[in-house]
Amino acid sequence: MFNHILFPTDGSDLSDHATATVIELARQHGGKIVAVSVLQPYPLVSMGDAAVPDIGTYEVRMMEITRDNVERVAAAAHAAGVACETVTSLAANPYEAIVDTAEKHGCDAIVMASHGRKGLDKLFLGSETQKVLAHTTLPVLVLR
Repeated sequence: MFNHILFPTDGSDLSDHATATVIELARQHGGKIVAVSVLQPYPLVSMGDAAVPDIGTYEVRMMEITRDNVERVAAAAHAAGVACETVTSLAANPYEAIVDTAEKHGCDAIVMASHGRKGLDKLFLGSETQKVLAHTTLPVLVLR
């Protein structure tokens, strides 16, 4: 139990704070971590005659940030003596990439931070955590 933990990170302060908890959980169980960060493609919207931003530049820069997200987790895990593999992904629906990564890497649990959105934010922005919970059979530990 909790020997192979998937840890989705978005680089937010909340995810960074959860990193220590995930590492300690893995350390206590003699486990390892798979840190995953998911980049969503640039949202293409009709802009009429307006200039369209360079999508290639956007995705290159955002992938650098995505890699940095998982590398920070890996560095902290390494410093604590915990094995950590990193994965980056490009997906329109982050929850799908999270669930797929957990399955592909044989994880036995998912530990993720939740932003705890409420009201209209929750309705319009959705909750990746809720979507992960709805689409996986693995235990999911939600940190706030």
